[in-house]
Amino acid sequence: MSDGHQHNGHESVPSRQRRRFPGISTRAYEHPADRSALVALRKLTGFDTVFKALSGLLPERSLRLLFLSDSVRVSDRQFAHLNDMLRDACYILDLEKVPPMYVKQDPNPNAMCIGLDEPIIVVTTGLVELLDEEEMRAVVGHEVGHALSGHAVYRTILLFLTSLAVRVAWIPLGNVAIMAIVTALREWFRKSELSADRAGLLVGQDVQASMRGLMKIAGGNHLHEMNVDAFLEQAEEYEAGGDLRDSVLKILNVLPRSHPFTTVRAAELKKWAASRDFQRIMDGHYPRREEDKDASVRDSWRESASSYAGDVRSSKDPLMKLVSDIAGGAGDLGGRVRRGFGGFTSAPPPKPAAGDDEPPRDGA
Repeated sequence: MSDGHQHNGHESVPSRQRRRFPGISTRAYEHPADRSALVALRKLTGFDTVFKALSGLLPERSLRLLFLSDSVRVSDRQFAHLNDMLRDACYILDLEKVPPMYVKQDPNPNAMCIGLDEPIIVVTTGLVELLDEEEMRAVVGHEVGHALSGHAVYRTILLFLTSLAVRVAWIPLGNVAIMAIVTALREWFRKSELSADRAGLLVGQDVQASMRGLMKIAGGNHLHEMNVDAFLEQAEEYEAGGDLRDSVLKILNVLPRSHPFTTVRAAELKKWAASRDFQRIMDGHYPRREEDKDASVRDSWRESASSYAGDVRSSKDPLMKLVSDIAGGAGDLGGRVRRGFGGFTSAPPPKPAAGDDEPPRDGA
């Protein structure tokens, strides 16, 4: 563990005791939207066929050989501090088999967990150079959370289909079919990122480090110029600001992304860190894997539906407010929509005052 020396220019902090979660089920940290989006994805027409076909066709052995030959494998002799973090993360989340981890030369800060039979974790040099030890620990925990939840399989298929969609873009029907599945996969993966952020917090057990890491991913290595509270205020302004036009633009902006917006991730994680659910896990009260076989799918759906309903009710987004009003039977729906879209609807011309023969002309 760390003794206060430096790794790659980052000063390490003295090691501290972290809670461990023996036998923890992924149900403990998975976001309800993640589980429900995955269920919906599996029910998508044609997904099972594509999944089974790609499971046998994807060149996983080639993928492993590529990283082995052109990246640096983390071990006790290479990137030893990352190796310590990886083993520690697997110990805390009780992931028995430590997945291989590679550092890839790429200035863009990124990390991913991919693979079909067995997960592989890849982090870029841009990320390693950007984050300090505690921030990086949360990222490693994030990727181990993906591995424990079995997300690597779907992430690999998403990467392959995204590449395939570009190559067959000239085939109209083929591209439409692929993009339907890619869009559904992206929707699920954005939700899975919220789950993995929670896993990262369970591993790092330092919410401020998690916040700093997300801020750096958004704004670079300029912590002296940034403030966590101000960063979180951006998320609140993003959610509440504007009218229905902005709500539609938010949806259009997020559709091509594989990750949620960084301020939104920070706000979601901060909210979970302050919740009773998180505190119960930290106190040792959480669902175990041995209980997963007895877990009710209906209860999972009910929890997801309840979570969505709660999000809609509490949301400050104009579109979500409208949905909540419709569900609550609010009157004057047409008026609400017109006011929400503002400039998209023209105000009716003023009626002439009583006794006037005609409305005033321009310039009068």
